[in-house]
Amino acid sequence: MKIVWRILGFITLALAFLGVALPLLPTVPFLLLSAFFFSKSSQRMHQWLISHKLFGQMIEDWHERRAISRKAKYLATLSMGLVLGLSILLALNPLVITIQALVLSLTLLFIWTRSDG
Repeated sequence: MKIVWRILGFITLALAFLGVALPLLPTVPFLLLSAFFFSKSSQRMHQWLISHKLFGQMIEDWHERRAISRKAKYLATLSMGLVLGLSILLALNPLVITIQALVLSLTLLFIWTRSDG
């Protein structure tokens, strides 16, 4: 079973890294899943993840206080706004833009209602 947890850990870690660049793909939830999966399969990877210079604090903030740092909130808001703006500039289908705006708004609502890390 450890191999399954490890594979899931690497998949969710890859998705978290993609989420840094793709605003519609959430980074922190995939990091939290990675930490969970690695805690079940690889102490070395788990330790690396929770002590990571960039991601470790996000995981710690969430585990200890269910918090998201103000900086992460601002960056998420900015990146989501840029993506929505790009969609509008590219004149995507209005239905797609509406769905995107709704999903992004709900995501921002969740992010901004969490305490600051």
